[in-house]
Amino acid sequence: MLAFDTECHLFIPGCGFEAPGLHSFVFEPLFTIGGFEFNKPMLLAFLSTVVVVGFFWAAFGKAKVVPGKLQMVGEAGYDFVRRGLVYDALGKKEGDKYVPFMVSLFFFVWIMNLWSVIPLFSFPVTSVIAFPVGLALVVYVLWLFLTFKKQGFVGGLKNISGYDKSLGWVLPLIMVLELLQHLIIRPFTHAVRLFANMFAGHLLILLFTIASWYMLNGIGIVYAGASFVMTIVMTAFELFIQAVQAYVFVLLACNYVQGALAEHH
Repeated sequence: MLAFDTECHLFIPGCGFEAPGLHSFVFEPLFTIGGFEFNKPMLLAFLSTVVVVGFFWAAFGKAKVVPGKLQMVGEAGYDFVRRGLVYDALGKKEGDKYVPFMVSLFFFVWIMNLWSVIPLFSFPVTSVIAFPVGLALVVYVLWLFLTFKKQGFVGGLKNISGYDKSLGWVLPLIMVLELLQHLIIRPFTHAVRLFANMFAGHLLILLFTIASWYMLNGIGIVYAGASFVMTIVMTAFELFIQAVQAYVFVLLACNYVQGALAEHH
């Protein structure tokens, strides 16, 4: 569905500018199965899974010693996450076992972001808060599991609560703050950082796109041109932000895993 009335232009009586808002992120169900509604963001999330799995299957399904072009691209992407994120945070010895998960997470988030600038789709899946929350919860559960597996129940509690008897009388305050940070603030900010950036970026692109069309009438064509230039600029900037947000999301995930595996002092 279009986010605005295509018949409405500047200087037409009774035709006000319809600014984008929360309604631009709400979609009618494409179809319903047994009471379960399947909408556009869900479809794009599913397509993101298909794209990521399909690409790496095609790139590495029949890997060769002398790689072809697709395998070279796949190896470059895989190596970027492995060396630039996982090894830097966890080291090679500990990091190798988490590389597949982090590579999948990076490209899944990036593709979900990328739909925003692809014609016909034009919507970043991660601008719907449920998707960043779901991914952040996966990382959060992994962090909790590794914390208690590596350090045991008592050691895990010390890690999470920041327990250190040498802190003396300030220990209760420190423990409260550490528990808030690890159990509430950390997963919340992990999800909201991705969501907020993609939500704001999509809203700005929508604003300038709608404004370009709305002002495309009479002398308003001058302003429409300026707004269209801003649409292109914002789209180019959004391409950069989409990759950065995927990078940051996985970087934080690596840091959380590293914290879970680190010995408590």
